[in-house]
Amino acid sequence: MTEHDEAETRRVLAEWADELAGQLGAAEAPIDIDEILAIAGTAAHTVLRPAAPLTTYLLGYVAGRAGNDSTTALADAVETVRRLAAERGSNPRE
Repeated sequence: MTEHDEAETRRVLAEWADELAGQLGAAEAPIDIDEILAIAGTAAHTVLRPAAPLTTYLLGYVAGRAGNDSTTALADAVETVRRLAAERGSNPRE
């Protein structure tokens, strides 16, 4: 991927995230696109590719369920994903 392609990808993802968050009533949600993609990649490469959206959905669920303490809950959940992925090693079941 060229620098131009990467910049365009980042721009499109940022626009999509802003538009979607606004439409979902979550414009104030902190969105770290790089972190989200990294944790999705971790799931995809240590379990199966379809584990990526499943993982990000479950992380969002955990954060939403935590309410005011969502930052801590999400950090703990991300650490759990990383721990489970490390335990699996880099042997995807794909």
